[in-house]
Amino acid sequence: QVQLVESGGGLVQAGGSLRISCAASGRTVSNYGMAWFRQAPGKEREFVARIARNGYTAYADFSKGRFTISRDIPKNRMYLQMNSLKPEDAAVYYCAGRLRDYGEYDYWGQGTQVTVSS
Repeated sequence: QVQLVESGGGLVQAGGSLRISCAASGRTVSNYGMAWFRQAPGKEREFVARIARNGYTAYADFSKGRFTISRDIPKNRMYLQMNSLKPEDAAVYYCAGRLRDYGEYDYWGQGTQVTVSS
């Protein structure tokens, strides 16, 4: 089992950048397919980006070219670098993990709030 804790959220101006982190404990991040999701008020949670156990990455259309998912295996962390932020990127961002590279995510963090001012 793995525990996930997000950090790094905050307030940023539109056009700015922010990097959020997900610290994993219990097992190494390379043992899991990991992903970022987000949920804005009144909206359903949506997929942002994922990184597979072999390092393969994939992005939602809205995040492609602006966001970068990465991981630091020695530090057992996953990151989401967000550039050119827009007000519509404001949401609670969640870190998720699964023991396979497909299917439902089994483990979730508590979320970190990202606010983008216009």
